[in-house]
Amino acid sequence: MSKIAIIGATGRAGSQLLEEALRRGHSVTAIARDTSSLAGRAGVACKNLDVSDAKAYADAVAGHDVVISATHFSSVSASATIEPVKQAGVPRLLVVGGAGSLFVAPGLRVIDTPNFPEEYKAEAGAGVAFLETLSQEKSLDWTFLSPSAEFFEGERTGAFRLGKDDLLVSAAGKSSISFADYAIAMLDEVEQHAHPRQRFTVGY
Repeated sequence: MSKIAIIGATGRAGSQLLEEALRRGHSVTAIARDTSSLAGRAGVACKNLDVSDAKAYADAVAGHDVVISATHFSSVSASATIEPVKQAGVPRLLVVGGAGSLFVAPGLRVIDTPNFPEEYKAEAGAGVAFLETLSQEKSLDWTFLSPSAEFFEGERTGAFRLGKDDLLVSAAGKSSISFADYAIAMLDEVEQHAHPRQRFTVGY
């Protein structure tokens, strides 16, 4: 059993990560601005904070085995996520990544394709920058898990594929993964530690 802190635990991805961690018997600290929706959950310690407060962030995650960050890249920078984890002495940081930095062809990322939606470019660009910063990190054991292009509310099937840096696309031409199945892949990584200092991806 690991002691896991989930940043953004009330969000769509974060809430599924919390459920999967509890399903597997891990001890979870849920961190968000408002965790009232999780009050009383067995196995969950709730901490309300703004992650831009570096000291409060570090204090909240101290003593954990793993931090999983499920925040929006456009609202929390890489350094604001990484430094408090290091200051707290937590050895591992896992990050809910984005699909924008995945490749669809040699040298061509999803974010750079002609039809990439303009409204998602700021968040996707911040995700690219976050991964680039992580890639330079030498002392922290990090993993960045990119979802497929369509990241949606759906059932937990347990039937998915893993990839490395290329966008996964099904035989039907669709790139997708549910939050629930994504959570399985992330918690597998917590337990198996298969991708240290790497980015990988998950999809159907």
